[in-house]
Amino acid sequence: MLRDISHVLISEERIRKRVHAIGAQIAADFADSLDDDSPLVLMPVMTGALVFSADLIRHLPFKLKLELVAISSYPGKSMASKGVKMASELPKDLEGKHVLIVDDILDSGHTIAVLKSLIEEQSPASIKVCVMLEKQRNDGPPIVKADYIGFSIPDEFVVGYGLDYDGYYRNHPEIVTLREDAL
Repeated sequence: MLRDISHVLISEERIRKRVHAIGAQIAADFADSLDDDSPLVLMPVMTGALVFSADLIRHLPFKLKLELVAISSYPGKSMASKGVKMASELPKDLEGKHVLIVDDILDSGHTIAVLKSLIEEQSPASIKVCVMLEKQRNDGPPIVKADYIGFSIPDEFVVGYGLDYDGYYRNHPEIVTLREDAL
C-alpha cells in the first residue's frame, strides 16, 4: 500500500487534532439544545465516513443515536461522480430531532443535498452537516455548505482515513494521493 502513495496531504496527527477540535465545537454548539425528547441523531454516510464518525463520536459527550445511511456516488474505480444512489433506507423517526450528517468529503454537494432533502421531509428540529474534507473545486463551490469542516483540500483525488479507490486504502491513517500507476 505504501508504494502506491504519491504524497501525504494530511498527516495522522493533524487529523487526530482536528477531529478533537470539531468534536469540541459540535459539543459546544449542541450543549443547550439536546435532551431526551430531542436527542442528536448522528447520520454517517457509509462507507467513506466510517472512520471519521468512529473517531468523532468519542468527542461528543452527550446521548446520541447512530443511524447509518448508505449512499453511493463513486462506484468502483470511478474518480468522478456517477450520480447519487440510495443504497439503504433512511431512518423513519427523525421528527423533532437534531440530525448531524457526517460525510467523508464534500465535493459537488449533490449527495448531501439529496440526503438533506429526504431528511427535511420528516421535520427534524435541525439538520447540520459535518465533513472531514471539503474539496476546493475548480468549477465553483459545492451546492450545499457544511457547518463543520475538517480540512479544505485542492481538487485532487484522495484516499485514506475512510476514503477509497475501488474499495481499497480506507484503512490508511493519513489522507494521501495515489501515484498514477496505482490508479
